[in-house]
Amino acid sequence: MKISKIYEDATKSCIICNSCRYCEGLCAVFPAMEKKRDFSLQDVDYLANLCHNCSECFYDCQYAPPHEFNVSIPKQFASVRKESYKKYACPNFLGKAFDKNAWLTSILLVVAIFIGFFAASTSQTNANGNFFAIISYEYMVTVFTLVSLFVALVLILSFVKFSRAIGLSNINATVFIKSVKDALSLKYLGGHKAEGCTYPNEKRSNIRRYFHHFTAYGFLFCFIATSLAAFYHHFLHIFAPYDITQLPKLFGTIGGILLCIGTLGLFFIKLGADKNIIDEETVAMDYVFILMLFIVSLSGLVLMFLRESAMLSYVLWFHLSTVLVFFILIPYSKFVHMFYRFIALLKFNAEDEH
Repeated sequence: MKISKIYEDATKSCIICNSCRYCEGLCAVFPAMEKKRDFSLQDVDYLANLCHNCSECFYDCQYAPPHEFNVSIPKQFASVRKESYKKYACPNFLGKAFDKNAWLTSILLVVAIFIGFFAASTSQTNANGNFFAIISYEYMVTVFTLVSLFVALVLILSFVKFSRAIGLSNINATVFIKSVKDALSLKYLGGHKAEGCTYPNEKRSNIRRYFHHFTAYGFLFCFIATSLAAFYHHFLHIFAPYDITQLPKLFGTIGGILLCIGTLGLFFIKLGADKNIIDEETVAMDYVFILMLFIVSLSGLVLMFLRESAMLSYVLWFHLSTVLVFFILIPYSKFVHMFYRFIALLKFNAEDEH
């Protein structure tokens, strides 16, 4: 589907929705839509990223397919979001590679990075559970620092570009706090009276919201674990490996388990989703992202059990490779929607306040 057709269909649906207004109480998208008389491409990008794809509007809509008006906000906004990820990514050469063949690009990157770690490792096979006896601390930190700086720079440039495009302004402390609360609580996945949303099908359920929470807080716990490990190493001079009673291992283990549950749950929900509310052209990238995050978390947990095994080197190389590929994938995958949606929430709450 050509980009112009994607935006044409979404804009047409927005105009029809604005005339109807039956769904204005469902989520933030429709009150935001009603503030517009016409819709630029940037307006559609903003509305699409404000949408959390709960799909309730599709099942409530009298103009949804097979009606000739073909109003399908969840499916059409999914296509727009995918285009916005590519449009605002800077630079976007990797985005094009992932978009063309997400599976092949991810696999090739994992293999290439695995070979790099293999080549940089010592010949030791018995590391006694010490990762740095296999790959030097300096090499590991250098590689991850360079990749992290690249990803952080790409994300910052993308956020600035998206914020300017949608006209983000008038942000104060009240707007910011309300937007943080809406984002962390997944407010618009709660439905009426916290009954849940109509995804993956017409039946209301909170299951998607729960799996999102597992994934988000699992990721947060893993980030805390990594930060604590760095603090232990550089400031307390307590070096890895850590045991289960120490905070880096404790947070990492809990985070890994939460991530495995959350990503696996989201994967199977997406597999069983109503085909009328998903965009087949964007879903492949979603599968790659979810599975990559699952593999990262699972391989991290496996490392604990194989720490004294002769297989430790291979599992470590594989785990580090998947982590790096996941980092590289972040600016070009659905992960970035978390940030774009927060920016869209800032704009919505700022406009709502005024």
